[in-house]
Amino acid sequence: MRRQTTAGGSHPAGSSRALRLDPLTLPIRYDAHDIRADGGIRQIELHRERVILHRAVAGMRMAIKVQVSDFRGIICRGLDDVRMLMLVHRDPSLSVPLYISEDSDEIERVRALWSEILSLPLLPDDTPRLPAPRRRRRCVISHRRPRFLVRRRVGALLEPARCYAGEREIIART
Repeated sequence: MRRQTTAGGSHPAGSSRALRLDPLTLPIRYDAHDIRADGGIRQIELHRERVILHRAVAGMRMAIKVQVSDFRGIICRGLDDVRMLMLVHRDPSLSVPLYISEDSDEIERVRALWSEILSLPLLPDDTPRLPAPRRRRRCVISHRRPRFLVRRRVGALLEPARCYAGEREIIART
């Protein structure tokens, strides 16, 4: 069984349109694009049980170890004519690219293979959608008054209010 490295092949593994990792040859070590890292590159070690991300941010080197079971699943993101297979985490900076290809049949075959080997679900295609409409707040006044006071209804007056029309002034002196 051979090991995939960045030295093998004509392109580095993280370069665009050249990322074709074989899930049957785990563990794999390759470079991927990372805009936050120094030099724009991070090293990824992919094992069956864990993923280790090596990168340097502001001169500080770090290694982040994440269990494969902590990832949400395998997703296929499509650009114009190129589709990318990714291992998706809740934190987008921990998501890992796995495969890039122009052939959709090949992507679907490799996607199912990665899902089976890593025991992760296949997530629906990540296509840009319209944003969901904003949810209405319950009430603007609810932040100022307790909830039971907001629900209270104003009661009816027992006797009608007195109206003093035509008088100049009402003063009570003691």
